[in-house]
Amino acid sequence: MPNAQITIFDSRQDHYFQPGWTLVGAGWWQPGQTVESTRGYIPKGVTWVEQNIAEFDPESNTVTDGAGKKYRYDWLFVTTGLSLDYDRIEGMDQQLIGQNGIASVYAGPKAAASPHRVITEYLNSGGVALFGRPATEMKCAGAPLKMTFITDDLARRAGVRHKCEIVYTAHNQTLFAVAPVDVKVKGMFAQRGIATRYDHVITAIDPMAKRATYRTPNGAVALDYDMIHVIPPMSTPQAVRNSPLPWQSGVNAADGWIEVSPESLRSPRYPNVFAVGDVAGVPRGKTAASVKFQVPVAVDHMIAAANGLASPKIYNGYTACPLVTGLGKAMLIEFDYAGNLTPSFPFIDPLQELWISWFIEEKALLGTYRAMLRGYA
Repeated sequence: MPNAQITIFDSRQDHYFQPGWTLVGAGWWQPGQTVESTRGYIPKGVTWVEQNIAEFDPESNTVTDGAGKKYRYDWLFVTTGLSLDYDRIEGMDQQLIGQNGIASVYAGPKAAASPHRVITEYLNSGGVALFGRPATEMKCAGAPLKMTFITDDLARRAGVRHKCEIVYTAHNQTLFAVAPVDVKVKGMFAQRGIATRYDHVITAIDPMAKRATYRTPNGAVALDYDMIHVIPPMSTPQAVRNSPLPWQSGVNAADGWIEVSPESLRSPRYPNVFAVGDVAGVPRGKTAASVKFQVPVAVDHMIAAANGLASPKIYNGYTACPLVTGLGKAMLIEFDYAGNLTPSFPFIDPLQELWISWFIEEKALLGTYRAMLRGYA
């Protein structure tokens, strides 16, 4: 398509390597290692509008940016990511991150450094550390487990594990959505003395009292803590939620995930619209690894359709989670929509803690990610 005119809308000058934030949270990376310039990744000949989209109107094939300017499109790729809804936890505010034992690795490079400071303070005093995840869909669902394992590992290395009561509050009856991994992680938690409270969803926090409240099948439960790692509920950005693009019913409707075919990432109601990455309302796929496999499929379907053809390419739900379980070890877990383990390397057992899996997370992933942004991987 030599005459294609491509426009990217993005208000953020900095580009974040978000997969690196758990390494920042562990104190193994510095925040600056995860920050680069967005401009450095804008391809030659592509127009960068330094605004976010404020309104999507797929009926008229237009979008309106934050400055109120309207643009018409022939094809639209919605890749907005998602919204971190800290305010859906009563008493929680992003300004609290890093204070009074509250950590959260998600809210940007600065916040990503908060777990290291909070964990260090916690190890000095001991007590109860609470971890968990929201009941909503979320990006990098392995991150809560990573931060739990990292805290356990740091406590052992400091010789203070006996002073630490580490508790993971699971939002349902599982720790990981893929059955064999769930069994493995439950066994590892039991072996390492990490307590688990199932069907606990955080609804409120009292920063001064250091108390978190959870919704459970038996009513509200309050847990006191010395440290807590807060992961907020997540949903689509307001402009997406207020548009006709999200699912109108079903599990993806409440938080505004965009309705697309799981196999093609294409909207069934607006065939010239695709959604890729966190914002896509598909059963799995809120990881950088998913995006790597989603984008070629979506683009191929768009180019085929623009030429009156049909693309045979299918996205099978591939996602990957290098699940860090301590300094120098991780499990490289890859799986698809059906929950089948789909290892890329025959010499890597996805259910074993291995140095090579750690190497991929700590050394190889950033380079692969940069290549992906340039379309090389």
